[in-house]
Amino acid sequence: MRLILLGPPGAGKGTQAQRLIAKYGIVQLSTGDMLRAAVAAGTPVGLRAKSVMERGELVPDDVVVAIIADRIGQRDAKRGFVLDGFPRTVSQAEALDRLLAERGLELDAVVELKVDESILLQRIEKRVAEMSARGEKVRPDDNPEVLKGRLSAYKAQTAPLVDYYAGKGMLKSVNGMVAIDAVTGAVMGHLAPLVPRGGGSVRRKVKTRKTAKRPAAKASARRKRSAPKKRNKVGKAKNRTRRRLTRA
Repeated sequence: MRLILLGPPGAGKGTQAQRLIAKYGIVQLSTGDMLRAAVAAGTPVGLRAKSVMERGELVPDDVVVAIIADRIGQRDAKRGFVLDGFPRTVSQAEALDRLLAERGLELDAVVELKVDESILLQRIEKRVAEMSARGEKVRPDDNPEVLKGRLSAYKAQTAPLVDYYAGKGMLKSVNGMVAIDAVTGAVMGHLAPLVPRGGGSVRRKVKTRKTAKRPAAKASARRKRSAPKKRNKVGKAKNRTRRRLTRA
């Protein structure tokens, strides 16, 4: 099972990703985590990413795709994965398509969590107010203004992926504003028909064998039906010969 989760910041992609990996035994691939792991491991791609990040620049698509290529080749990703945070643009989606095609792989589905952005802003405003009232430290990126900027970036860069994958017939949309369990149920409902069922290939093989045997069985039946007729004709001929001899 190979999936992509789409949705703006705060849509609940991380929560649903954790439930998907628990359900299907796949791994969650977060670009941020993969970049940090590659840098820490000192891989060739990680060293490239490190130099770019140290300059304060965005990691280019080819580096991100190379890191993903390394990651999906690892043993724990063989059963499948859910991509979180990638692709962010149509060009990245096209690069991912090429990468998977080179590996003989393909995506099973792209799940979009649809949310009301105004409600997301209300939620974070409420959370920040509650944390401040309790005297808790609020993270710098956990405020309405930062979220507004992230939502604007999502609309400009990532939202076009909805049309991109819808055009491929791969998009599954879910209402992300309902209860978490309800969102999970809707996601699983979309994915259930895509899960390979045990013994499917066996059933196809059995049908093939039956099809192959039918002509031989029919031929054998025809021989059995025709054989008595031949014996009857021979018997009748012998009886006629005996009657002639008797009369003579």
